[in-house]
Amino acid sequence: MVKIRLRRTGAKKKPSYRVVIADSRAPRDGRFIDIIGHYNPLTDPATVVINEEQALHWLAQGAQPTATVTRLLTKAGIMDKFKTSKEKT
Repeated sequence: MVKIRLRRTGAKKKPSYRVVIADSRAPRDGRFIDIIGHYNPLTDPATVVINEEQALHWLAQGAQPTATVTRLLTKAGIMDKFKTSKEKT
């Protein structure tokens, strides 16, 4: 199964994350298929940059977002667009 999840980057005690498409069996910081954005929780407010077109493409292909990524996609408005496009078909 393909998942949309976070991949940790950054130094010790200073995390930043990449939003990646990866196989569910791969380790957290292991092999991935594609990078679709990044998330920095240390800035105020937290920085979230996600390529909307790629995210919608992978969601349409059946990729399952983790709970945290679902929250980030909802905050960016991508989940709403995905649900409306899903209802049209």
